Amino acid sequence: MAETDSHDPAVLSYEQARDELVQVVGRLEQGGTTLEESLQLWERGEALAARCEEWLIGARQRLEAARQGSADQASGATSEVEA
Repeated sequence: MAETDSHDPAVLSYEQARDELVQVVGRLEQGGTTLEESLQLWERGEALAARCEEWLIGARQRLEAARQGSADQASGATSEVEA
């Protein structure tokens, strides 16, 4: 398997995990691997997909926090104007 297999998915950026996942899926779709190699690729793909999901969840949470912060600031400014 590729050199990147030794990398812990937890340390990969979203882009790194996504790009490697694309490669893994491509190899699985090509076929021509042994059952053991296919299982290893599948497991690596699952780990990479989970890493991508972690990044996306984190990004969603940051966006929600930013939106909430903007809404809080807007409502605070409105309260000051009303007072």
